[in-house]
Amino acid sequence: MGLIEDRSQRKFKKMNDCTIIIIGITGDLARRKLIPALYKLIALGKLDKFLIIGAAKEDTRIDQILDGAKHFIHPVDEAVWNLLRSSIHYIRVDAVQEHDFFALHEFVSRLEHSCNMAGNRLLYCSTAADLFCPITENAVKTGLIKRGSGQLWNRVVYEKPFGYDLRSAHAINSCICRLLEDEQIYRIDHYLTEQIVSSIALVRFTNSVFEPLWNNRYISQVQIILNEKLCVGNRGGYYDKYGALKDMLQNHMLELLALIGMEAPKELTGEQIRAERSKVLKQVHVVDALIAQYNGYQQEPYVRPNSPTETFAAAHLMIDNPRWAGVPFFLKTGKCLDKKDTAIHIQFKHVDCLLTQKCPSEPNYLTIQVTPNPSFFLTLNVKKPGFVQEVMPVRMEFCHNCIFKEGTVESYEVIFDEVIRGEHSVSVRFDEIEHAWKIIDTINDMKLPLYYYERASHGPNEMEQFEFKHGMRWRA
Repeated sequence: MGLIEDRSQRKFKKMNDCTIIIIGITGDLARRKLIPALYKLIALGKLDKFLIIGAAKEDTRIDQILDGAKHFIHPVDEAVWNLLRSSIHYIRVDAVQEHDFFALHEFVSRLEHSCNMAGNRLLYCSTAADLFCPITENAVKTGLIKRGSGQLWNRVVYEKPFGYDLRSAHAINSCICRLLEDEQIYRIDHYLTEQIVSSIALVRFTNSVFEPLWNNRYISQVQIILNEKLCVGNRGGYYDKYGALKDMLQNHMLELLALIGMEAPKELTGEQIRAERSKVLKQVHVVDALIAQYNGYQQEPYVRPNSPTETFAAAHLMIDNPRWAGVPFFLKTGKCLDKKDTAIHIQFKHVDCLLTQKCPSEPNYLTIQVTPNPSFFLTLNVKKPGFVQEVMPVRMEFCHNCIFKEGTVESYEVIFDEVIRGEHSVSVRFDEIEHAWKIIDTINDMKLPLYYYERASHGPNEMEQFEFKHGMRWRA
């Protein structure tokens, strides 16, 4: 079972006898993604014998938590919802208090005993990275999570970003590796489970029309774009600690670059693909970068006054190996922009024009559209009707939702499914994280000026200078 498997077609087996413990269940991620994913797994009959335990610092009730999550489930089947409601419980836990984890362990054990559960446990850390180590320490000290594997399994999921920089990432990793075996650790990047993203390696390595062209002889540049219409909103407390570079470029976009830039693995398996992603990230160097902040960001809730945190970032990167020598990789991401768009644009070199007039101005592109409409499309030049020697660009497109009309599997459904099954294809190796943080630390060391841009715009005006400097134009 590999990263690149078409999970929308997979026949899931029932996931038997599992206790799912979510630390940080009152947070935005749990409300928007984790609880809806568990609802969907129940609705599809994929969860059989299970318990869900939610924990957080707040004094609240499980009904209040579920009411907040219900808004993100469409449509709601009341029978399924009642099954979820009867299987989920809440307990107040401070992640840094050991005695709270003794109470949590007792609470979990009592429920498992009353429900005749075996004791397989999945602990999901839906928290800030600085809590990963104390949560793991307290969980292991109190016996909530046991090191190693036996007849029963215990696994811990850490939601990226993993740390705040290279130094903190090393500290967190050292802590959890001291307490857990490697096969128990899951460092999750949900972008890798998006249907189109998880298809990139499969499309590239199983189609002979692409792989021979996947090099600097035929490709002139690669653009990776992650634009967001939403502003920071109520996530200011989290976002202000990270910014666009750490939250998006390090966390997701460098993984996309690695999928595009990696060498062919020996086999299309999760472990082999992770190894090749790590190799290519180690070879990346920074040429240039630009950062900016949208006007009004400093007035958002929970954002520091006069905050220097960037909400927009662009970077020019190169991969130092024979395949990609001389090919620029341009990455761009921002919040509060004019449209939502996540895409990878692979630009092929111009062919020598043999026409006597009106040579095509547009090169060929392969575009991998992740959102809002998942698709692959190839832009080709064809003869324009009614004209002897004039061409026009057209798109040859694979639309994922058009073919797979029964719907797609959401990222967090895949994460729960594969972690419970013990599959590591959704987990990121630490050396990948390490190389990605080195790239971000290099950009931060450049001491870039912070520019500003208007809400619902393309970004800062200084992007025109960036384009001119590097001889490129953004596709979006």
